[in-house]
Order: sequence, then C-alpha cells, then structure tokens
Amino acid sequence: MRRLPTVMGAILLTLGWLGIAAAQNYPARPVTMIVPFPAGGATDTLARFLGERMRAILGQPVIIENVAGAAGSLGVGRAVRSPADGYTLSIGTSTTHMLTGGLYALQFDLLKDLEPVIQIGSEPLLIVGKKSLPADDLKGLIAYLKANPDKASVGIAGVGATGHLTGISFQKETGTKFQFVPYRGNAPAMQDLLAEQIDFMIEPSSFKSLLGAGSVKPYAITGRTRLPSSPDIPTAEEAGLPGFFASLWYGLWVPKDTPKDVVAKLNASMVQVLADPPVRKRFDELGIGITPLVQQSPEALRAYQKAEAERWWPIIKAANIKAE
Repeated sequence: MRRLPTVMGAILLTLGWLGIAAAQNYPARPVTMIVPFPAGGATDTLARFLGERMRAILGQPVIIENVAGAAGSLGVGRAVRSPADGYTLSIGTSTTHMLTGGLYALQFDLLKDLEPVIQIGSEPLLIVGKKSLPADDLKGLIAYLKANPDKASVGIAGVGATGHLTGISFQKETGTKFQFVPYRGNAPAMQDLLAEQIDFMIEPSSFKSLLGAGSVKPYAITGRTRLPSSPDIPTAEEAGLPGFFASLWYGLWVPKDTPKDVVAKLNASMVQVLADPPVRKRFDELGIGITPLVQQSPEALRAYQKAEAERWWPIIKAANIKAE
C-alpha cells in the first residue's frame, strides 16, 4: 500500500507527458470548423477563407461543417458536445455566441462550455434608408422619426439579431419609435428596401455596391472610426449621436477542457493568419476590422464576450424579446 502514491504519481506523470506529446503533434488529422449558418452566408464565406490559410500553417485540412438553425444555437450546441481534443472548432458571431444566451433557454452555457481561441474582428452596422426618404443625414432622419412616431418601418434580419437590438438601443437613445419588420436574413430585407417597401435598416455594412449605385441613402455607421472602404460615411457619433456604438463581431472557440497547448497553437495560427497582408486587404474589402494584436488572446475574447452579454442581455429582457 505504501507504493500506491508512488505508482499513482508515476501514472499521472506519464499521462501528463502523453498530453504534452499529443499537443506537440497536434493536429495529426483534419480539423472540422462548425459554421452555425447555411453555406454561402457571410460567416461561411469568412470561415472558408480563414480555413484555407490555417491549413497552410497547421499542415492539415480545415473542413467546414454547416449546422444551421435556431439563430445558430444548433451549430454551437454541436460544438459544445464534441470531444475536447482540438479537432472541432466553433466559429461564429456576437449573435451565435453571445446574444442567443439572452434569447433562448439553451442546454449549455455560452460563457462556460466553450474555450475562447481568438476574437477575429468586427464590423460596424450601417444605418441606411430608402432613396425617397426625405432625410438626408442622421440628424434629419432622427427628426423625421420623431415627427412620425410608429410610422416608419425598419427591416431586421431576425428577431433578437444584432440589427434588432441596435434598433431598440437607437430608439432609446433618440426618443424615437418605429416598426420592426423581421426577415429571414439581410438579403430579402435589402430587396424590400430597394423596392421601398420598408424605410430603413440598421445592419452590417456590406452594401457597398448599392451605395456606389446611389440606390439607398447611407446615414452613418455605428463604428468608432470610419470604414476605409467607405470613408465618406460618418460615424454615428460624428453625425450627431454621441456615444452610439454597435458591431457584429466574429470569434473562434473550442469545446471546454480542450488542452491549453492546443488552444495556444490554434491562437498562434490565427494570429499569424490575421497578420498576413493579403488577409488584411481582404478584410478591408469586406468592411471587417481585424482585432488589434493586443486583444487577440483567448483571455481577451472571454472578457469581451462576458462584457457584451452584460450589456445586451438586459436589453433583451427589458424589451421582452421572444426568439422566433
């Protein structure tokens, strides 16, 4: 019996060395990245773009698996239930990995059941109106909405999504009232905006072709700085709404209890990818700002995710928003 602690210690030491060896050899086979949206969407496109570049660094293919449904919570749940070995990655947005925690009675804890890897980047939202809207700037839009309470309509890409919550925050900050019209995604909402069936939208700023054609009126972006790709569009703060900021942000996670060495290797791989000049150029074209290097750690994403939940979950509760 006296030898038992010695034997147990030897076993634990051996297991520890095996864990280190496994991490050093990681990845030894293809890695799966779960996208919680259908193929062809913005997050899917970003995942495939990043996956190809991770492949060159990791030396293994990164296979994209689309698991859509319930505002992305089905795909996130699939990742949560996967083995914690680094071979299942969960890419997503502030909607899928933060907002759904306030909208749904999830079977998992978004803040505890996933290990953060890196915050990839973020894009501001664009406040944009139909061409015939009488307002020509943000102050004019706010004045128009105040003069016509509950008459204007804003298209949203789903109940409880980033654009919806930002719209609620916009109402609170400006003292305006308007009607929300939910759609299944940005594309059909934008079609109705072009057809002037709705008045305006507050959604991610990927409408450059429409702006260039003069098909819609841009009022402001909700970022802290102007977009390099659209330098003529002012920030909401510049346009007369001080302190009004919102963004759709992207991150990468793995299941809870994934070895720290594996998380560190995935983080280092993504840091290398995001530092590549062609990648930075592509992000500029997409209107996505890459997270500053000092904020690219797993710990920074964990803190930011928690802070965002503390900001938005009370808004969801106060507005009594019910998920579709």
